[in-house]
Parts: sequence; C-alpha cells; structure tokens
Amino acid sequence: MKSVLLIGLGRFGRHAALELEKLNHQIMVVDRVEERVDSVLAHVTNGQIGDSTNEDFLRSLGIGNYDLCIVAIGEDFQSSLETTSLLKELGAGYVVSMASSDVHAKFLRNNGADEVVYPEKQLARWTAFRYTADHILDYIEIDKEFSIFEVAIPNSWIGITVKHLDLRKRFNINILAFKKDGKLNMAIGPDSEITDGITLMVLGRFDDIHKCFHI
Repeated sequence: MKSVLLIGLGRFGRHAALELEKLNHQIMVVDRVEERVDSVLAHVTNGQIGDSTNEDFLRSLGIGNYDLCIVAIGEDFQSSLETTSLLKELGAGYVVSMASSDVHAKFLRNNGADEVVYPEKQLARWTAFRYTADHILDYIEIDKEFSIFEVAIPNSWIGITVKHLDLRKRFNINILAFKKDGKLNMAIGPDSEITDGITLMVLGRFDDIHKCFHI
C-alpha cells in the first residue's frame, strides 16, 4: 500500500482515483472545484479543495509524506507546470505529471517531473495497433523498444510445439504464456503444444511481431 497525492480531478484524474482505490492505496485528492472532490470522496482516504499553485496550501498537505504525487491537471498547463515544480521544491519523492504534447512533456521534465504520461497519446497508439493489426489483441509497452503483446495464432501453428516454432531464434520473440478463456498459463516449456482457442503472450519489438505475423 502506498500513500498517493492526486492533484486534478478531470476525466483522467477521477479514473486514476478509482483505480488507485481498487489497489487499496491511501489517496489524498486535490482540486479547485468542490463538486469534483465531493464526487470521489467515497472512494478515497481524504480530499482537499484548493489551489495547487499556492505554495502555502501545498505545504499544508505535508508533501514529503507521500510515496507518489500525481499531477493530473489537463485543462491548465501553466498550473500543471507550477504544481509540478512546487511539489519537487517541497520535497516530493516521486512526481508523475500528465502531458498532452511533447512540448509540455519537455517542460514538465525540466521542472521536476520524474515521469510524464500521455493518456490521450497512449490510448490513441493502443487503438491504432489494436484495431488495424488483425493478430494483435492487446499490448503493453515495457520501454521505447519492447512491448508485451497478446497475439492470435495462425491456424497453421495448431499442433506445433514451442520448440518447433522457435520464435526466439527466428524472430527474436519470447513466448511468455498461453492464454485461454481469460486465464494465463505461464508453465510454458519447449514441448508445450499450441492448441486451438489460445492466444499467445509474447515479448518483443513491434517490427519483429510485424514480420512474424505478417501484419
């Protein structure tokens, strides 16, 4: 369990608060708008109505006591920038700030953000992959180079073993698990056989996935 300060309760902030609750974290939320704070109070540990660009207000929250600070101010970049900078000045250990463009991300990093997230850009990228690549059902980026993909198997692979496919040698792709009916089987060995109705969880580069599955 972590102690999280979440500043900004727009669409992204509100969803973040609800997801953090599911993970049983202690959550303090902050927004200038009372109605936004009230809307999530039943799902968080505490809430404050206030201006996060006000140093005295932020200081009163005890910034150094939080394991993670999330700046989810999307409608006012200047406020997001000032809040990010103030959090670091007041001793925040780790700050994640939301950006809507590469320029915003650059300024946020230069002003103290330890990490920047692009909710709209990341969702757009996921949507483009998911609905234009017939074999890709889902994916999670690990870094700029590698991702974990859930891929549908070609019919010609049914009955073939992992060793015979040899995706690691042929395409530099590692099979992590089989998935069937929503359940993962990670006990995969060279003699594991590809069966009908499964999908594969694989680790690799998109270009290699592209070549392997002819996307």
